[in-house]
Amino acid sequence: MDIELCIWLILCATGVTGQFQVEPLDSTVLKGSDARFNATVLGKWEVMTWNVRGFLVLTVPRSGNISSSSEQFSASFCSADDASCVAFTIRNTSRMEAGPVICTVQGDYGSKSALLHVEESGTIQIKEGDMKVVQDEEVEFNCVTSAWFPSPVVSWNLNGDTVDSSHYNSTHAAHGDSFNSSSVLKFHAVKNSMVECLAMLQTLSNPLSTSVHFVVVPRPPDWTVLIAVVCSFGSFALVVLLILGIIFCYKRKKEKEPNYQDEMTKRVRTQSQSSGLRPPGHKQGRVNADYVTDGQTSIAPNDLTESNSFEMPDAVYYHQTENDYKTANNNADEGLRKHRHATTV
Repeated sequence: MDIELCIWLILCATGVTGQFQVEPLDSTVLKGSDARFNATVLGKWEVMTWNVRGFLVLTVPRSGNISSSSEQFSASFCSADDASCVAFTIRNTSRMEAGPVICTVQGDYGSKSALLHVEESGTIQIKEGDMKVVQDEEVEFNCVTSAWFPSPVVSWNLNGDTVDSSHYNSTHAAHGDSFNSSSVLKFHAVKNSMVECLAMLQTLSNPLSTSVHFVVVPRPPDWTVLIAVVCSFGSFALVVLLILGIIFCYKRKKEKEPNYQDEMTKRVRTQSQSSGLRPPGHKQGRVNADYVTDGQTSIAPNDLTESNSFEMPDAVYYHQTENDYKTANNNADEGLRKHRHATTV
């Protein structure tokens, strides 16, 4: 009370009367919380009014009952015995109340204006969720925020340590009367880790966050070279087997084909047998003891010499070519045509 009196005396001495002030002049609160403004009046006053966004919401008399348009708005003296300070409160603030807040004191005091900002936190999510990644592989995480006002400040933590902003990129876009954002983090996976995305507003005492875990699995062996080697050796082995198969089939075919000389000999033997000839080396012919020539009554068997008998030529032929075989057959046929039987009676 003495301080107020001193201030009032100073103002009177300087010729300034009917002054008051509103604090804070700029207030930012989170949606759903309370906003509070204090009006301090130096001097005598009777009625004080409060307007929010151009609407009268509260009337405060120096003495008497306080009149309010809604339970959302209220006012009280800062202390029971101090009428120079009035506390104005907006409960459960929303963005509908954001804007100018004006306090007016009737008389020579005039009006004072303050500005109210209401922030709104939305949702936050890492789209990928928990996952398994290959060691030393580049991984990517996308953190999405929705329905924030204004757009939040997004940051990342890796195993509790703040990630440098050069490793992620954030974008923001208006969506109706709120903002959505997306932040993409990229890095190489080294070990099992926890990734945390955080979204912060001025009015949040602690940022909203979400986190996921990823497990690092060993990199599988590179089978490319091995597959290439196996394919090369396999192709080579296939070619070798193919060649060996061709050679084997060719040999089998040659073995099944009859020898030309043996075939010719077989044919001659067959023809000789069918013609009544004996194999080479054997003589054919018989002496007819009952046959006598004219003027001769008898003849001794011994008188018949080899010269009087016909000896069938041996039919032994060894030919190497088909032309020789034909020539031999022709000669054999001619010999057969000249054949005579000598019969001695």
